[in-house]
Amino acid sequence: MAEEEAELPRRARGAALVEVTREDLELFAVSDLEERIATLEAEIARTRAQMDKKRAGRAAADALFGKPG
Repeated sequence: MAEEEAELPRRARGAALVEVTREDLELFAVSDLEERIATLEAEIARTRAQMDKKRAGRAAADALFGKPG
């Protein structure tokens, strides 16, 4: 099975997000839409936390090696 998995093309970064944005929201009940919003807000928080982590790492590197200028 590992060989089969290796042959599958990798999905482009962000492909899942593109798929989500193309869904027809008319098909969802209000409760489904509320759940969707909660999930998306959690993903936004996760994304912001990753950005903060990367910025902190960059700031630490700049402090250690000097900011390029």
